Amino acid sequence: MPHFVDRRLNPKDKSHGNRRRFIGRVRAAVKKSVDESVRRRSIADVDKEEKVSVPTEGISEPSFRPADQGGHRERVLTGNRSFQTGDRIEKPTGGGAGGRGREGSDDGEGDDDFLFVLSREEFLDMFFEDLELPDLVKRSLKETAATKPQRMGYAATGAPANLSVARTMRNAFGRRIALRRPKTAKTREMMARIEALEALDTPSAAERKELLELRADLDRVLRLRRMIPYVDPLDVRYKHFERRPEPASAAVMFCLMDVSASMGEREKDLAKRFFVLLHLFLRQRYEKIDLVFIRHTQVASEVDEETFFHSRQTGGTVVSSALKEMQAVIEARYPPGEWNIYAAQASDGENFGGDSATCADILGNELMRLCQYFAYIEILEENESQLMNSEANGMELWRAYRGVAEDWPNFAMKRIASPPDIYPVFRELFSKKPEGV
Repeated sequence: MPHFVDRRLNPKDKSHGNRRRFIGRVRAAVKKSVDESVRRRSIADVDKEEKVSVPTEGISEPSFRPADQGGHRERVLTGNRSFQTGDRIEKPTGGGAGGRGREGSDDGEGDDDFLFVLSREEFLDMFFEDLELPDLVKRSLKETAATKPQRMGYAATGAPANLSVARTMRNAFGRRIALRRPKTAKTREMMARIEALEALDTPSAAERKELLELRADLDRVLRLRRMIPYVDPLDVRYKHFERRPEPASAAVMFCLMDVSASMGEREKDLAKRFFVLLHLFLRQRYEKIDLVFIRHTQVASEVDEETFFHSRQTGGTVVSSALKEMQAVIEARYPPGEWNIYAAQASDGENFGGDSATCADILGNELMRLCQYFAYIEILEENESQLMNSEANGMELWRAYRGVAEDWPNFAMKRIASPPDIYPVFRELFSKKPEGV
C-alpha cells in the first residue's frame, strides 16, 4: 500500500504549523553540523559532500497521547479476549506504570542518530547562507570547472556560422561520382556540337541523324543533372563543438594571518570563511591551485593548515615579516611567469609602531607587481561593526594600506565583524577583474 507524504510549502491540513517547526528544528541541526564541519575541514576539501547526523530527539514530530496512562481503570477495550472486568494486571517490568522508558543495552548497542549525506551543492547552500551571497554568485561558485568549446568532428545540423564548406563539398563530390552525374564539361561539348550541326545549311543524312541523337542525349543529360543536384542537403556538414574543461595555468593562493593572542577563535573562524570563499572563487578558474599558509607574530613562518588555524603564539605583531616571507616563498617556488599569484591577509589591525609604512612599501614596490589580486580584511570586534565604514577610526595598518589601494586596482581592503560582512570583498572581486585573470 503506497504512503503519500505531503511536502507542500502550504498544506491545507491542521498540522502545517507543527510540520514547519519540525523542518526548522532539523534545518537548524544540519546548519550546526555544517558550521562545525567548516571549522574542522581543510580549505581545499571544504566543498566536498558531508555526512551529517541529527540527534534522534530532534526529528520526532509532535503527537497527541492520552494524558492518563496509569492509575485505576474500570473499562475493558473492545475486542479483548484475555481479560474481564475485575481482573488484576501485573505491573510492567520495563519501568513505571505504562511508562515509555527504555532499558539499558547489555552489549552497548543503542539508537543511532539520524544520519544522511549532504551533496556538494547542498553543503555549499548551507555554507553560503551566513555569507548572504547573491544567487548569481552562488551559482558561479558552485561550478566545478570552467569550460570552453572544443572541436569534436562534424554534425548534420548546426548553426550557419559553423558550416564546414570543405567537408560539405567533399561529400557532394563523392555523391555525384557515385550517382554518375553528368559533368558540366561534357554537357557543354554536346551543346556546342548541336549548335555546330544546326548551323549547317545543307546537312547530310548522317549529320541529321547525329543531331537527333545528340538532342536526345542532351535531354537525358539535363534531366539527370536536375535529378542529381550539385549540392544536396544530405551533403551539408557543420563543425561540431562540445564543452570540455578549460585547461588553465596554475595558481597559488597565499593565506597570511596574525596568530598573536589578540586573534581569538571568532576572528580565526571569520578568516577561514574568507579564505574558503576565495579558494572556491579561484578553483573555478584554475585547474591546479596550491595553498601556502603563512602565520606571524613578530616573526613569520610557513606552516601547515592545522597549525595555521589552531595554534596560538604569544608576542608582538610585525606584519611586514609575513610579507617578506611571502616574497621568499615566491622567489623559491612560484615564478610569476608560470604561476598566477593571489594573496589574502587577515588581521585585527594591530601592528608594531612604524612597521605599517614598511608593509605599504613592500606591497607597493614589490608584491603588487607579482600578484593578480591581493585582498586584506581587518576583523573587528562585534561591537565595533558601526565603525566599519569610518576611515577616521582606522588603525595605522589600515591607513597605510589605503595608499596601496589607491595606487593598485588589484588591491582590495574591507573590514568585517560578522560572516555577512565578508561578501563586499568578493563583490569587488567579481565586478572588477584584474588584468591577466
